[in-house]
Amino acid sequence: MSTTAAPTAPNRLSPFRFVLAFGVVSMLGDFVYEGARSVTGPFLATLGASATLVGFITGAGEAVALVFRFWTGALSDRTGRHWAQSIFGYAVTMVSVPLMAAAWALWPAAVLVISERFGKAIRAPARDTMLAQASTDMGRGRAFAIHEALDQSGAFIGPLVVSAAIAISGGYRWAFGVLAVPGAAAIVVVLLLRRAVPSPAAYEHAGRPKAQATIEPSGLPARFWWYAGYTALNMTGFATFAVLAYHLQVRHVVAQAVIPIVYAVAMGLAAAGALLSGWLYDRIGLRGLVVVPLFTAAVPFLSFTTTPALTWAGAAVWGIGLGMHESTMRAAVADLVPSTRRGAGYGTFTAIYGLAWMGGGTAIGALYAHSVGSVQTFVVITQAVALAAFVPVALRR
Repeated sequence: MSTTAAPTAPNRLSPFRFVLAFGVVSMLGDFVYEGARSVTGPFLATLGASATLVGFITGAGEAVALVFRFWTGALSDRTGRHWAQSIFGYAVTMVSVPLMAAAWALWPAAVLVISERFGKAIRAPARDTMLAQASTDMGRGRAFAIHEALDQSGAFIGPLVVSAAIAISGGYRWAFGVLAVPGAAAIVVVLLLRRAVPSPAAYEHAGRPKAQATIEPSGLPARFWWYAGYTALNMTGFATFAVLAYHLQVRHVVAQAVIPIVYAVAMGLAAAGALLSGWLYDRIGLRGLVVVPLFTAAVPFLSFTTTPALTWAGAAVWGIGLGMHESTMRAAVADLVPSTRRGAGYGTFTAIYGLAWMGGGTAIGALYAHSVGSVQTFVVITQAVALAAFVPVALRR
């Protein structure tokens, strides 16, 4: 009996078109879950959740999305079934969000909020591994910047559509139901993309000279940990949008219906930040991130005022900083870790990134209850430390 594996069909898209197509998948995905996340808190409140319980449920969802990547990243490396893992993760999310329209009580709604985040944990490391394989020739920064910009365009459109659906129907359930349409489209597009590009790894093999095909180390290198440490320090002082939105609402800075629009604008500028960051990364590497702590330090001085123009400016700076992180970190991990360990690299890095952001966001929320000045002091200190930690990241080879 022959044990030779059946040959894989050739890829029918160029690496650039593959990145664009996957960007469309992510755009549709962000349309769905960012649209839902813009109203998750108010929706849970209509089911009887207190502010504390809303924080617990959404915090649990983020913890699931982040911590589980330690295992889903390793699973992606071990099995090599990147497509199957990505498609399953998208399916979990695209089913969970529209089902929130049928949630009759708080507990099923909470389960769906957490399962949506679990879908993100499943797919992200495998998806980013495939994008890294396609970026070998076109440039890491450019590839991930294009993908992130398309991704954030969905995060811009989704909250606007949800806001319009609520205005028309007068409730949240119809808005969740509408999100089934882009959700179904995302599944169709990712399945078609799987048929068109059955083996993204072929892009990397075609772009790598045979002389470089050496045995790679199995661990994560020191510079990866330096970069992860710098990012954790930076994200510790990076306020979550939930805290910014809370300030806008309780201080009546803008009308309640305008808050999702503020978020949409921030996501649109995150796309611009991603493109800028990708361009910088391909030219000067990680050194382009030196400006991010400066942006982060400016946010509380703009966003926590009661002047609408300044809060809009704060949302813009917040979005640009987020886009630079989201784009550059994925390109950098692809370059910093061995190709056979990319899934674990992405899972480990995003878990560190997210846990630091969650812890910092909690601290900023607690400090906000004390005074805005304490938030500003905390953020400035964390960003000064982050800038100091950035020096070895920029200098080490």
